[in-house]
Amino acid sequence: MKLDDFQYELPPELIAQHPPATRGASRLLILDGPTARDGQFLDLPSLLRAGDCLVFNDTRVIPARLHGHKASGGRIEMLIERMLGATTALAHIRASKAPKPGSLLEFGPGLECRVVAKREDGLYEVESSGALALAELVERVGHMPLPPYITREDDARDAERYQTVYARAPGAVAAPTAGLHFDNAMLEALRAMGVRFAYVTLHVGAGTFQPVRTDDIASHRMHSEFLDVSPAACAEIARAKAAGGRVVAVGTTSVRALETAAAGGELAPYQGDTRLFITPGYRFRVIDALLTNFHLPGSTLLMLVAALAGHARIMAAYRHAVAARYRFFSYGDAMWVTPPAATGPTPAGASSRAAQ
Repeated sequence: MKLDDFQYELPPELIAQHPPATRGASRLLILDGPTARDGQFLDLPSLLRAGDCLVFNDTRVIPARLHGHKASGGRIEMLIERMLGATTALAHIRASKAPKPGSLLEFGPGLECRVVAKREDGLYEVESSGALALAELVERVGHMPLPPYITREDDARDAERYQTVYARAPGAVAAPTAGLHFDNAMLEALRAMGVRFAYVTLHVGAGTFQPVRTDDIASHRMHSEFLDVSPAACAEIARAKAAGGRVVAVGTTSVRALETAAAGGELAPYQGDTRLFITPGYRFRVIDALLTNFHLPGSTLLMLVAALAGHARIMAAYRHAVAARYRFFSYGDAMWVTPPAATGPTPAGASSRAAQ
């Protein structure tokens, strides 16, 4: 398929610049038949049944955007892409003149790090330099890394709202936004009705906003992200499937984690990087339904959702969402998606052209 197949017109005023007043105070576009219907996020329990398993991404967003200057005086902005440990990281650095290896970057009195190298992919390797480990420096002076389509500066409220209530494992530089709708009351209500929960970790990188630059989407090289699918998560999902329950991914990151871990044919524990690029034609091995936000035109995430829902069906749903004035992207509304009635998860061992 071509990149133009995934474009749609979006009025800028529909891009949510702030979260709703409270978690869960969002609309929900429900696509579980030929056409979409309008609902509210609070309708989610009516779409689930006892024995279903919700799979959450428990990554925690770190305050990954730092403002400072080079020791020589030039201003810089550093966005952590991935922490490699307590003292080292890969980062994007914006400056009027690219910093050279060995350069000191200063973020306050005694708060600094050193540039080690610039890689071929444009990322910089940086390391601690001074009293604080780099991870501590980030926590002390970093800002929440709001997405590029949110045009305001972050504020104190974002420290809570650009984070899921179940976030546990620090490492993401973008939120798994489908999870932002859940509050503790909703989680307790779902537990009470017998819905199972499983947790995976995928540290969302800034590459999630990387545009597809090739007209032939098969030529796009997916960015790499670290994930961990534990034995406990695999066991919980297996129990749900054995009892006839559905596996419902909360967010596209949960989908990529599960489908990467099932690349051998069956779901199995996995820890490591993934470049899995899911496009129409992909055969799903694990998930039965998806709760997701709306995604950028021409994005890899929209392509993933189209792979599950069907291309024509999802693009029609997006046109409806625009006409009905849904709020889009990270702080926007949600969407419930099931495959067309004639399709579903593929039996273990089925082939796929999408590669890990």
